[in-house]
Amino acid sequence: MTKADTVLRVVVVGAGPAGLAAAKVAARPGIAVTMLDDNPAPGGQVWRSGPGHPPPSRSMAAQQALIRSGVTIYSGCRVVGIRAPGVLMLDAPNANNVPPALAWDRLILATGARERFLPFPGWTLPGVTGAGAAQALIKGGVPAHGKRVVVAGSGPLLLASAATLRAAGANVLMVVEQAPARAMWHFARRLIQWPVKLAQAAMLRAQLAGVPYHWNSHVVAAEGEGKLHCLRVSLDGVQKTIACDWLACGFGLQANLELAYALGCEVDTVHGLPAVKIDQQQQTSVAGVFAAGEATGIGGLDKACAEGHAAGLAATGEAVKPGLARHAAFAGLLSSTFDLRPELMQLGLENTTVCRCEDVSLGALRAHPDWRTAKLATRCGMGACQGRICTPICHDVLGWPLPCPSLQQGIRQPIQPVSLARLLRGLRDMPG
Repeated sequence: MTKADTVLRVVVVGAGPAGLAAAKVAARPGIAVTMLDDNPAPGGQVWRSGPGHPPPSRSMAAQQALIRSGVTIYSGCRVVGIRAPGVLMLDAPNANNVPPALAWDRLILATGARERFLPFPGWTLPGVTGAGAAQALIKGGVPAHGKRVVVAGSGPLLLASAATLRAAGANVLMVVEQAPARAMWHFARRLIQWPVKLAQAAMLRAQLAGVPYHWNSHVVAAEGEGKLHCLRVSLDGVQKTIACDWLACGFGLQANLELAYALGCEVDTVHGLPAVKIDQQQQTSVAGVFAAGEATGIGGLDKACAEGHAAGLAATGEAVKPGLARHAAFAGLLSSTFDLRPELMQLGLENTTVCRCEDVSLGALRAHPDWRTAKLATRCGMGACQGRICTPICHDVLGWPLPCPSLQQGIRQPIQPVSLARLLRGLRDMPG
């Protein structure tokens, strides 16, 4: 803690459920809380709003509480690097009130997650999006009325995406889940331990009444000239061709760890995926830095809210009471239920694109022994997304170890694409 007569500066990166919960509990007299998020408005993916899609009541209540508490919220703002210990470099191209650099005494990482993809023939065709991306597009005002849509991949996000699409007037033809029947039945039986989750699942299935739900099934290929026209799908081992206009396809989530790497936070493996290592107080391996939500392991809304609350308490010197074990148990159930089958890793052909930014095919990557060599020879991972999509694909499909920056060197900065002018301004204008 700082001296009693000074203000403790708490910065929360991410305005999803975890970040909102952290900022809400941290905001009190003597503590200046600032929240940063790269979306136009708070809420994250799960509480994303847009034209015709007002924020859910829980999100609105949290945001109003922050406003009443005097929390400073910078939306449309990205963290692009670490200027110095305790100082973040920011980029906000469409917001003039955001400073180029921001100092902190306590930092809470609620950076969330992004979709996990696997390549198959045609996955880059126009008309093919991620399942979560489909939700975001609908909430952003993209019309879906009358479109024939297939939702495929793995995980609970498929049902949520399908429900959003159907509510927008889309003709949802089917939901295609890769998990086998025995895993899905086990998942359904275990949900009784989490009544809220059970109620949510029942509500989604009711919203999707009449929509076929196929487990032990997956997309084999997307086909079309210039845009998606049809899909080849394996439905419990039987291949069929389905005419459609839109495929919303995602294979779960993976944590956003770039800022954690840049700070030097130790990263662990949680249920087979990298996540920020934390203790029982949500403290990372770096003093003054805490983490919550999907950044610490994929576990859903309730885990994110609970961990955000705990991180907000711990960052401001309050004790955190035990009580997160049940959320960790649900995260484990999610992982075991929707573990991806090996055959999904073999769907891509030699000419199937893996790196969309630099147009690098699977065959071009197979010619190299590891990620570093392939990157140097093909520019894979050097485009706008900086390897955020293709790096985990190479891990899943080719078996290459995920690049793990050393704790001494961290990750190469800037961690987000940024204009040279903005970068220089951040380097020049330091907070006092």
